[in-house]
Amino acid sequence: MDALTLISQEHSNMWRLATSIDQIAGDMQAGAPLETSFFEAALDYIDQFVDRMHHPKEDVHLFRLLRLRSEQAAEVLDALEADHRQGPDKLAQLRAQLAAAAQGHLPAAALAEALWRYTAGLKSHIKTEEQHVLPLARKVLQPQDWHEIDQAFGNHHDPVFGEQSKAEFRELFHRIVSLAPDSVGLGASSAGSLQAATAQPVLLKMQGLESCYGRIKALKGISLEVRRGETVALVGANGAGKTTFLRALSGVQPISAGSIHFDGEDITQLRSDKRMRRGICQSPEGRQVFGPLSIEDNLRLGAYTQPKHQVAGDMEKIFAMFPILKEKRALPAGTLSGGQQQMLAIGRALMGRPRMLLLDEPSMGLAPLLVEEVFNVIKTLKSQGMTILLVEQNAFAALAIADRGYVLETGAVTLTGTGESLIHNEQVRAAYLGN
Repeated sequence: MDALTLISQEHSNMWRLATSIDQIAGDMQAGAPLETSFFEAALDYIDQFVDRMHHPKEDVHLFRLLRLRSEQAAEVLDALEADHRQGPDKLAQLRAQLAAAAQGHLPAAALAEALWRYTAGLKSHIKTEEQHVLPLARKVLQPQDWHEIDQAFGNHHDPVFGEQSKAEFRELFHRIVSLAPDSVGLGASSAGSLQAATAQPVLLKMQGLESCYGRIKALKGISLEVRRGETVALVGANGAGKTTFLRALSGVQPISAGSIHFDGEDITQLRSDKRMRRGICQSPEGRQVFGPLSIEDNLRLGAYTQPKHQVAGDMEKIFAMFPILKEKRALPAGTLSGGQQQMLAIGRALMGRPRMLLLDEPSMGLAPLLVEEVFNVIKTLKSQGMTILLVEQNAFAALAIADRGYVLETGAVTLTGTGESLIHNEQVRAAYLGN
């Protein structure tokens, strides 16, 4: 993935966080309790990720090369680099104000105003980069410049910005979402952790898959393959057949032609429960939790094919990932917020110890902070070696984390390729990415 795409993704993450800080500060000014743990985690993220890594990378590589290639870049870059230098001091001031408010020495309204001033500056900074710096970079930078910049931002072994650091940031973002109130996060009183697991290699091959609703053919000869440990995205407009495809794979939607092989076995005629026992577990569109049942019972239902002696241990792993589920474990699942229900649906699927995880529109209807957290969880599961087939309305986010992708139109695959190549495909960008 190229550096500008990475930078824009990071900007999106920062914008979501800033928007959530604004919302929670507003709630606090209206009388809600001070969310000290959330604000501390948010400031930690900005300090460690934005000020110490994102900004220095821009200064050393992107901004330096822009100054060499364009005289008009100096004025805007001077202001942005001044923001970068002042960032740690502004955060230190915010931390002091947060501590004073927690001790009762600063009114909540004053802290809210300080937070709003800070996030307004952060958003203005992001807008300037997106509207002026990145377009200028596309215009004036040379191929050798892009080689340096892409290497710097895409170096997985970089001790400052490599895969280990990215995993640490996923943990930190997960902590933020766990601690945020229900309106924008999960609302737990303790932070969650994203723990590593052993990868289980699988292989899925589907050939000529067809399925009908009466006389209407919803799937028209789909052929698709998922290799071991891959994350594969299936994108398409509403009505393209994405959910029908997942239902056919799960065995709850009849197929009229074609074959499905899973881990070398022909499962075309297997019932849905037997497919689940083979390790195909689905988190369905719309969550579909069992509302009257407790959270714990919902998770147990996800593990109904598993040996009883391992259920308790697996449930504790889910609770470690999503502490809010542990805190509310005895409550009916229907009392959870939308974001909490989505985490429960994913947790319920994970309780089946999937060899392949099917995710159907996991970000649908969620607040922006929670949308980012859903993809944070998916990235972590991917890094653990889990095989994932992702159907998602947010095509850009899905393709950005996918190894490969398929574009579905009116029941047929029209394009396939790596996630990165599809993001840059003009046809895909025009149809699904909005530009």
